Amino acid sequence: MATINDNYLKLAGSYLFAEIGRRVAAFKEANPQADIIRLGIGDVTQPLPAACIEAMHKAVDELSHAETFRGYGPEQGYSFLTDAIIENNYTKRGISIDSDEIFVSDGSKSDCGNIQEIFGLNNKVAITDPVYPVYLDTNVMAGRTGTLQADGHFEGVTYLPCDASNNFAPALPKEHVDMIYLCCPNNPTGTTLSRAELKKWVDYARENQSVILFDAAYAAYITEEDVPRSIYEIEGAKDVAIEFRSFSKTAGFTGTRCGYTIIPKTVKGRAADGTLVEFNKLWNRRHTTKFNGTAYIVQRGAAAIYTPEGQQQVKELVGYYMENARIIREGLEAAGITAYGGVNAPYIWLKTPNNMSSWDFFDKLLTEVNIVGTPGAGFGPCGEGYFRLTAFGDRENTLRAVDRIKTKLRF
Repeated sequence: MATINDNYLKLAGSYLFAEIGRRVAAFKEANPQADIIRLGIGDVTQPLPAACIEAMHKAVDELSHAETFRGYGPEQGYSFLTDAIIENNYTKRGISIDSDEIFVSDGSKSDCGNIQEIFGLNNKVAITDPVYPVYLDTNVMAGRTGTLQADGHFEGVTYLPCDASNNFAPALPKEHVDMIYLCCPNNPTGTTLSRAELKKWVDYARENQSVILFDAAYAAYITEEDVPRSIYEIEGAKDVAIEFRSFSKTAGFTGTRCGYTIIPKTVKGRAADGTLVEFNKLWNRRHTTKFNGTAYIVQRGAAAIYTPEGQQQVKELVGYYMENARIIREGLEAAGITAYGGVNAPYIWLKTPNNMSSWDFFDKLLTEVNIVGTPGAGFGPCGEGYFRLTAFGDRENTLRAVDRIKTKLRF
């Protein structure tokens, strides 16, 4: 009989969102007239930018004619997209990225999860707590961790606590680690690392020969100058960092699927025989073996955001969600609730009032004002006592939700 990968049995399962769905369904069944507003999911609600739609329509038309038809494309991405990415997101910021250091994919979630395949199983992993689940879960699946403990932590993982006491900026680990996952702007907390804080991590990685896996999916939402848009703005980062980017929240591509990963050829690991190997070569091998490339139509749509029209439309789209974030953040503060984030990211991370557990607050928000959010405990033990709201709803529902919190929620 075929055997299974027992590492999957270590996982707690999709408990968070399964439990959210169960509680919402039970409440809806008991209260069929309830007008539920969902501010929990990290999905967008506004249409794709017009420039993207136009470009995708033209691409579809191209595929209808033999002379312009395209089949398999380059697995690493078409040059019309990769050149535009490099020019607009890196060159203009004084960062040099070669064309063979960028890999277009179907989204940064896939890349963040798959990247661990090119690392040895004996590497020590460090993650922030709370954390975007894909970083931890994929390392558990690979067998790079021990079992789940009673305190909610996995054996063999170095956790980096992030809460109000350290201004959501994790301290450097006291033990040696090899793989460091950082997300900035952060999901779920909506907070960021300053240039000085990020430099500490780059310096640590250089001193310890570690690799930083830097998730910059929300870089387009940064408003403050002291927050780097790319880790490569930090001197020496090209020797120790891999960066993930996404079009999902930048241009509404959550359903269209497009992202990319930057792996400088200067980021290296050690083979069993002691030789140094470029992670770029390993990822290129993995990428071309397991992936046939992002659809031509999708890449044309993604490239359109770098046109003058596309840039303006993306700016307006991001501005729309950030205005929602401001409305939520200021509304919570007006209601006497401490809130974080929402300045450089579309997430608001609030402190549950009166030391209420995050699941108790979930129930209170659902039953009293019919609003769905995400309990912080679902992102890790240090998320207990916190709660995430998203700014990706439409404006009307965002305003209605905030009004309910301010006028109807009682503590």
